[in-house]
Amino acid sequence: MFRQNLTIGRLAQSAGVNLETVRYYERIGLMPAPARTQGGHRSYAPEHAQRLRFIRRSRELGFGIDAIRRLIALSEPTVQSCAEVRDMAQDHLTSIDAKMADLQRLQALLRQTVADCGDGRQIRCPVIEELGSS
Repeated sequence: MFRQNLTIGRLAQSAGVNLETVRYYERIGLMPAPARTQGGHRSYAPEHAQRLRFIRRSRELGFGIDAIRRLIALSEPTVQSCAEVRDMAQDHLTSIDAKMADLQRLQALLRQTVADCGDGRQIRCPVIEELGSS
């Protein structure tokens, strides 16, 4: 599937991320430093692509950088702790549930406020009034 030596461009493309994203993850230590060619170019192994896909998918699921660091550490064969990963996932799920509840309340409030506007010809705008209330 992958050649042994991937350029940064091919690595980024294979994981569906921007080239600058790869550099950023290297700078902050999420991605291990790649080998360098004699000309000084980065040379990535298939393991780099696997790590990058792991990071990208974790970000898609809403995990923050610190959580991803912990997940990477917990993914090491000698360290794997399914219970700790489960607890992290449960905490994240609880956070998502709370955000969804907040968004549903916001949706209901905005829906009602927009309905209160009627044809939009009122002297006092219900949306402006709602935004001004505490």
